[in-house]
Amino acid sequence: MMNNEIRWIKTHCARMDHGGCALLVGVRDNRIVEIKGDPEGFLNFGYVCPKGLASADRLTHPSRLKHPVKRAGKRGDGKWEPISWEEAFQTICENLSRIKEQYGAKAVAFCQGMPKGLEHFMLIRLANLFGSPNVVAVQDVCHAPREISGMHTCGFYPVADFHHPSQLVILWGSNITGTNEEGEICSLLLNQVKQGTKLIVIDPKKTDLAEKAEFWLQLKPGTDNALALAFLNVIIEEKRYDSDFVETWTYGFDSLAAHIKNYTPEAMTEVTGVPASLIRESARYYAETKPAAIQWGNPIEHNIHTFDSVRAILCLMAISGNLDIPGGNIQANEPKILGLGKFVRADMIPSKPKEMIHAHHRTIPRLMTVPPSFFKKAVLEEIPYPVRGAYMQCTNPLMGYAESRKTFDALMKLDFFAISDIFMTPTAGLADIVLPAATHFEFNDIGHYGLGHGYILARPKIVDPPPDCLPDTAILNELGRRLTPPEYWHENYEDFLEDLLKPGGLTYQQFVQKGYLKGEEKFRKYTASGFGTPSGKVELLLTQAEKYKLPALPSFTGTPDLDDPEFPLILTCAKDRYYLHSSYRQLEKLRKHSPRPLTEIHPQTADTYGIRDGDYVEIATRYGCITQFARVTEKVRPDTVYAAYGWWFPEGKSELQYEWTKSNFNMLTSADILGRAFGTPNLKGLRCKIRRKDCP
Repeated sequence: MMNNEIRWIKTHCARMDHGGCALLVGVRDNRIVEIKGDPEGFLNFGYVCPKGLASADRLTHPSRLKHPVKRAGKRGDGKWEPISWEEAFQTICENLSRIKEQYGAKAVAFCQGMPKGLEHFMLIRLANLFGSPNVVAVQDVCHAPREISGMHTCGFYPVADFHHPSQLVILWGSNITGTNEEGEICSLLLNQVKQGTKLIVIDPKKTDLAEKAEFWLQLKPGTDNALALAFLNVIIEEKRYDSDFVETWTYGFDSLAAHIKNYTPEAMTEVTGVPASLIRESARYYAETKPAAIQWGNPIEHNIHTFDSVRAILCLMAISGNLDIPGGNIQANEPKILGLGKFVRADMIPSKPKEMIHAHHRTIPRLMTVPPSFFKKAVLEEIPYPVRGAYMQCTNPLMGYAESRKTFDALMKLDFFAISDIFMTPTAGLADIVLPAATHFEFNDIGHYGLGHGYILARPKIVDPPPDCLPDTAILNELGRRLTPPEYWHENYEDFLEDLLKPGGLTYQQFVQKGYLKGEEKFRKYTASGFGTPSGKVELLLTQAEKYKLPALPSFTGTPDLDDPEFPLILTCAKDRYYLHSSYRQLEKLRKHSPRPLTEIHPQTADTYGIRDGDYVEIATRYGCITQFARVTEKVRPDTVYAAYGWWFPEGKSELQYEWTKSNFNMLTSADILGRAFGTPNLKGLRCKIRRKDCP
């Protein structure tokens, strides 16, 4: 007999996004019938984005993967044979063990996309215990430049504190109402704006909050370092900095002051496209308003100059005295939980920092995941050594890595690779084994571990998965028991949840009742112990720069891409609020809002090239060309082309990997020109051209 009563369960959003919104999920007969935001959610207060509302549709989608499969033809033919989990595990372990025996453990890479929960750290644990130093992830263009540069500059990753009132918030490349970067949900900021918090928006596009800002600086894509240096010039030259903090708690201020003299707003206007008067007014406003927070978004990490951009913005936070104060940019304190190093068993591979692929390329210390461009170099050129096999999860490299054609070549060259996912993707279509993953509603998990925001979120199981779908954490636990000494793993993968919570004296079920754990609020911790740097101060001038062959001071040395009359426009891209990178274009509720890839151009640009709204257009760079559809809008700069990112077509043919080349932004990028510190490619600020094309 069916039970018609809806049972409401509290959880947090996860695999659809890792922003962390608290959800109320209505369940009837093991089926999710409704999702809404939880008004008691401490990050979102009832807000939920379109992706979260549609997220249950993945569970019952007809295209969902429901059984393990193995390749039944040539790689990429789109032919599959269903197999048992036992055969899948056995095939994966035999191949990875064979490669390890023949070439060494470092010839196997473990690849992760955007972390969703504990699966990221269990993958690192598996790699460490297997003996491979090579966990490949996209952190070179997401999070690592801000986090690691922060560690070298001030000893921590400074996050915007939206839990205490700020007088001013700078949204620097952060379209927070559209993408809700992890931990920084727009509802927290919008509540502050209602209470009088002022905004400065720095973005090439007129975002929703640019309409409400005191100042909107519409800079050219890829010139963030030039703009930040101009801000520093104004604040230092006009002596508007926090002199007490600078004198007591910074190292190298005089060197920075001398260095920024040439970066006047007037000199940087031509570079950034922002009027000098607007730079001056905005810089003064930031310096004079306290507390002020900079919510810095992912786009500043999308070009070869990310280290300079991040370092310059860190210097701004420091000289204005906004580090680790309520309403500023804070060092978040973690709750009492198991430390990352212990969870991933870092002790089992002490030589890892010297053996990782990117150690050969002399990237910045503390970068503990391999930049994808260096992973591909190891596969294709065997530099610094050959990589022959891979295990992948939560990732779609054919769409997400720079220079997709080279990614394709690398995947095709691997002796063996397996992947887990919810749907078949262009990348999965090239694999030898594809495993059907459970969604985050179908198993117990913990969110936000290791992300630096000072809290973790409960994600209890809501419904049962299909019989043959397993959580990534369960898959990794089983692979670990077979590939590495089994005593480092559990009989039941859920015991890792208990391990993580044990230092705080909680069971997982007790944690679920609480909903989240947040670290103790403490500010200005530096007054007791200094900053966690070699000098004990905020290092405006890096003391170990020469040792690491990195610039001691942030600079502007040129735009990310060279000017070229054949490519007169500037190319950038933006995330689509209805999708997560390349995911979920199968879901009708989302696809109807964003049915096709749109390239945004200014009306002047449209007139120049004879393009009308809705026209089929070709965008080209030195590296490739794609086709999308034009959207004419005054929200973008006349010199800038805003292409759509992450597009493939699940309705396409599997043997063609779902038309992955047609509209894929990363057909336009290169993996050859990389930033020195992080191996970061140019994803923004490239030179391009555009033309109208007849629609097929």
